[in-house]
Amino acid sequence: MKIEKLFFGAVLGLSGFLVFSALAQTPKTPKSALVVWGGWEGHEPKQCVDIFVPWLESHGFKVEIANSLDAYLDLEKLKKLDLIVQAFTQGSIKSEQESNLEEAVKRGVGLAGWHGGLADSFRSNVEYEFMVGGQWVAHPGGIVDYDVDITKPGDPIVKGLKKRFHMKSEQYYMQVDPANEVLAATTFSGQYAPWVKGVVMPVVWKKYYGKGRVFYTSLGHVAADFNVPEARTIVERGMLWAAHVIQ
Repeated sequence: MKIEKLFFGAVLGLSGFLVFSALAQTPKTPKSALVVWGGWEGHEPKQCVDIFVPWLESHGFKVEIANSLDAYLDLEKLKKLDLIVQAFTQGSIKSEQESNLEEAVKRGVGLAGWHGGLADSFRSNVEYEFMVGGQWVAHPGGIVDYDVDITKPGDPIVKGLKKRFHMKSEQYYMQVDPANEVLAATTFSGQYAPWVKGVVMPVVWKKYYGKGRVFYTSLGHVAADFNVPEARTIVERGMLWAAHVIQ
C-alpha cells in the first residue's frame, strides 16, 4: 500500500510538472505569426509549414500563411508581429522586401527557420545572411548518417533532450557568424570530404539582430526529418524563444 501511494504521488507530481511546462510555453496573451514559404520545392516547404502551423495555433498564435515574399512589403504590418517563420530556399528577394524584413527584426520581431529555408534563401544578400547568422555552402555526401550533439544542455530550447541524437539527412557545412550562441553541433567524419575531417559545425543557434531574436537550425531537409522528436522539438521551442514566449 505504501509503495502504491508513493508511486501514485510520483505520477501525480510528474503530471503536474508536465502540465506546468505546457502552460509555461503558451502565451498569456495571443501572439501573431507570419509564416512565409516557397522557393525550391525539394525542401518541401509547404509540407514542413503544415507541421508547424497547427502547433503554433495550438499554442495561442494567430498565424497568417503567405506563399510570396510580397508578404514583406507592408512594413507597418510586419512591425506588429511577434514572429516571422520563413521556409524559402534559393530565391531572390527585392530590395524593399529585404529591407522591410530586416527592419522589422531589428525593431524586435522574432525570426525563425530551418535548413535552406532560412540559411540558403538569398545567396546574393549579405545583410540578410548577417541577420540570419550563417549561410549554407555544402553538404558532403548528400544524404548521410550523422550525429548531433547538444552543446548547451541548460538552454530552454534544448533542455531535457538527448545529449546526442542521430539524423539521416543532409549534414550542412556552413559559413557561420562567430557571435552566434550555439546550442547543438555536428562533427564531420571526413568520409566524403577528407579535408574537413573533425570539423565541428553548428547545427542549432540563436542570436539577436537589433532587438529581434533569431533562431536557426540546419535540420529539416525534408518534412520526414521532423519525425525525429529532437529535431521537431528544437524547432518548436526555437519559435517560442524567437517570439519571447520562453526565455
